[in-house]
Amino acid sequence: MKIGLIGYGKMGRMIEGVAGRHGLEVSERFEDVRPLRPDESTRRVLKDVSVLIDFSVPEAVLENIQACADLSVNLVEGTTGWHQRIDEVQKIVEESGIGMVYASNFSLGVNLFYRIVARAGEIFKPFDSYDPFIEESHHKFKKDAPSGTGLVLKKMLEEHYGEQKVPVTSVRAGYIPGIHAVSFDSAVDTVRFEHTVRSREGFAEGAILAAKWVVGRKGFYEFGDVLEDII
Repeated sequence: MKIGLIGYGKMGRMIEGVAGRHGLEVSERFEDVRPLRPDESTRRVLKDVSVLIDFSVPEAVLENIQACADLSVNLVEGTTGWHQRIDEVQKIVEESGIGMVYASNFSLGVNLFYRIVARAGEIFKPFDSYDPFIEESHHKFKKDAPSGTGLVLKKMLEEHYGEQKVPVTSVRAGYIPGIHAVSFDSAVDTVRFEHTVRSREGFAEGAILAAKWVVGRKGFYEFGDVLEDII
């Protein structure tokens, strides 16, 4: 199975390194010097490519998704910072007939963490003495704050807490790969759930899993849909 990469930074290189262990060949790379364009020459080189994986920059996401739609190539979207336009993206994907999997975080551990946090919010909500809050830290090069993962956690908790807004604190410093913590604080104690990334390889593994899953599918999917299908 052949895949292509949109963006060839740290994540792109990591995915390329992981792909071979899963029997995938990275046959095409699109980056600043060779951006993805919906033209005939690109269509020819993508003839045997089953799916593209995008870890580029937020400002390029809509253009990349539209190009994939025009080229009729399925997509795994790992870039964050575009989710405020999710309705527009879903419309593009569904009208074009391609398949797309997106996530704010492709780490398997984070996506299991989501389920723990959702359940914790349900458990703590009846007790007014506990206030939820979120802390997230990333390296100084990450552009969006709060992170996409932080916003997913916030949305999950606010589904239980209704009018109560759940605060998110963001730190961008050094070379922190990614830490997300959800706490429930009272006058007498604090209960804390935390996920810490040790390697970006976990994101690459998740993206490869999504890429293999979306081949031959049509529609707009979140990575949680992939996990639900596997589980």
